[in-house]
Amino acid sequence: MPGPLRGTRVVEFAGLGPGPFAGLLLADLGAEIVRIDRIPRPGASGDTPLNPVQRGRRSLAVDLKNPRAVGAVLRLIASADAVIEGFRPGVMERLGIGPEVCLARQPALVYGRATGWGQSGPQAHLAGHDINYLALSGALDPIGRRDTGPVPPVNLLGDYGAGGLYLALGVVAALLEARGSGQGQVVDAAIVDGAAHMTTTLQWKRSIGTWNAERGTNTLDTGAHFYDVYETSDGRHVSIGALEPQFYARLRDVMELTAPEWDDPRDETRWPELTVRLAELFRTRTRGEWCARFAGHDACFAPVLTLDEAPAHEHNAVRNTFVERDGVVQPNPAPRLSRTPGEIGCPPPEPGADTETVLRGAGFGAEEIAVLRKEGAVH
Repeated sequence: MPGPLRGTRVVEFAGLGPGPFAGLLLADLGAEIVRIDRIPRPGASGDTPLNPVQRGRRSLAVDLKNPRAVGAVLRLIASADAVIEGFRPGVMERLGIGPEVCLARQPALVYGRATGWGQSGPQAHLAGHDINYLALSGALDPIGRRDTGPVPPVNLLGDYGAGGLYLALGVVAALLEARGSGQGQVVDAAIVDGAAHMTTTLQWKRSIGTWNAERGTNTLDTGAHFYDVYETSDGRHVSIGALEPQFYARLRDVMELTAPEWDDPRDETRWPELTVRLAELFRTRTRGEWCARFAGHDACFAPVLTLDEAPAHEHNAVRNTFVERDGVVQPNPAPRLSRTPGEIGCPPPEPGADTETVLRGAGFGAEEIAVLRKEGAVH
């Protein structure tokens, strides 16, 4: 694999949400990742294309309840630079693959741990999902309109943003530090922490009194008429983000908003009325007609595209933002590096597809592999 992380060896324990997404980021940037999978059930797999979040790895399928399998995994970790896991606190320790054991074998190892609540605290051992972590962090409450409750932002903000991105950043930061110190460490990447960190500006605005506690009454949460999503005559939607005066002026020009009531966009008392007026105007044309009318104007306008439409949009097509691989449309690696760009690696592997290759690469001989297979430690 090319990319800035070429030569970085990572062992990833298969899971859901933030762990695999962090693995995707690292793999796209060139890290050599071995994914530790459970031994698949008979008849599992198949005909459905695998999730591209799992691309760019090799797969070793093991039974982690088998002591020989644990020994094999520890041997693999001893030559790795980083580990990624997403189990509840204490699970890896009970399996005999916790950070203390792994760091004893590889002192410079970076041990990345993705959880919802974190490795400590009153709720650390409780179950939860993306929506719960956002709720506790304070990040969920501001999302939504004035007359609705909080709106969950799919699982993009929590699992992938506050979880996977923060885990990947923490692992890379610790790897850089380890190169100088020769010492590894544990990365405790909790979604609740990452989501709270993302609210830094909102917390500041609240502390200085420039962010209303009431949802949907602020500049960035659909309170302002010039920062919102509007329905068009064909049932589609467009987005407006004309925050700065020059962009608001262009919005007025394109939509012919010449009356005096549009003169002061910061008059919050008029926001509800002007939002209704803009909504009425946007419903007079189709989304395509509005796109044509705004074309070339710096008014901070964009159509709201569906998941199916986004890959075909001219801008995304020119930049190759999306690509079709193995029958699945998927995003290309991001961010883009000028000299050592990332690249999509091998297709997502079936669990255990690379077991023998991985073991041989880790120094296991044919007889050792045969014993592991015979005892059901690997598949």
